[in-house]
Amino acid sequence: MKIQIEKPLLKSLTLMASVIEARDAYTGGHLWRVSQYSQQLAEAAGLSTEMVFLSRLGGFLHDIGKISIPDGILGKRGKLSEQEYEVVKTHPGIGATLIQDHPLGNLALSAVHQHHEWVNGKGYPGRLQGDQISIFARIVSIADAFDALTSTRPYRRGVAAIPAVEALKAEHGSQFDARLLDAFIQMTQRNTLQEIVGTSERGVRMVVCPTCGPVIAVSSHAREGDIVYCRVCGERHRLHRDGDTYVVEPTGVKGSAEDLKPRPETGSIDAFISMAPQWVDI
Repeated sequence: MKIQIEKPLLKSLTLMASVIEARDAYTGGHLWRVSQYSQQLAEAAGLSTEMVFLSRLGGFLHDIGKISIPDGILGKRGKLSEQEYEVVKTHPGIGATLIQDHPLGNLALSAVHQHHEWVNGKGYPGRLQGDQISIFARIVSIADAFDALTSTRPYRRGVAAIPAVEALKAEHGSQFDARLLDAFIQMTQRNTLQEIVGTSERGVRMVVCPTCGPVIAVSSHAREGDIVYCRVCGERHRLHRDGDTYVVEPTGVKGSAEDLKPRPETGSIDAFISMAPQWVDI
C-alpha cells in the first residue's frame, strides 16, 4: 500500500511523541537519539531508503504510549516494584492504540507495538519471536536499549558506548536480532555513534543539573549566558560555553511555574520532517 506523507500530518504525529520528553526531565533527546541510531542501523543493514525512513520514524515514536504512565512511576528514582513494572509494560499497547487511527499511524505501528518483543519470545506484549517481530521493531529495540544504557536515568548514571555494547552482546540472539546486533556492534567499532551519544539533537550536548542530577536538554539556539531551568529541582542556571557543550552555573534562584512549563523542542522535529519522502510503500 502506497501512503502519501503529508508533512502537517507527520508533524502532528511526531509532536504527540515529543510530549513524553516534555514530561520527563531524564529523557531529553531520547526520541531523537533512538531515531538516529535506528536510521544508522537500518542503513548499515542495507535496507531501502523507504525502510530507513520508517526505521527512523519508528525510533522517534516508539515510546508514545508512555503518555499514559503516571509521573510517579515514569520518574521514580528507585527500582520499580513488580506492580509498577506491569504498568510500564502497558505502554506499547497503549501507543499502538493511540496512533492506529492516525492517517500516518500505520507507518510506525509495528515499531511502537513490538519494540519490547525479544527474538526468543520472552518479550512483551505479545511474546512474539524471530521474524514475527517486524524488522523496524527489531531495529528500534537495539537502538532503544543502547540509548537507555548510555543515558542518565533517575536510578543510575549512563555508561560509555563500549560498556553499553558489551551489555548488548550478552543478549545476542536472545533479546536482540543477531544479524542486526552484529551490524550495530560494527557501527560502534567504527565510532560512528559518538556524535549522537549524550546529545539532545545534532551537535547539542546535554548537561547535568549540579544541584540534583537530571539532564538538561539545551536548545540548539542556546548562547553563552542564557538561562535554563532544571524541571526537577526548579533551579535557575546560567549557561557557560565549554568546548562543544555547556556547563551550568546555579544562580540560587528557583524558576516560576511559567519558567518550568514543559516546552517540546521542535527544531529536531522540523529537521526530521523536512527530510521525509513524499510517498512510502508499506
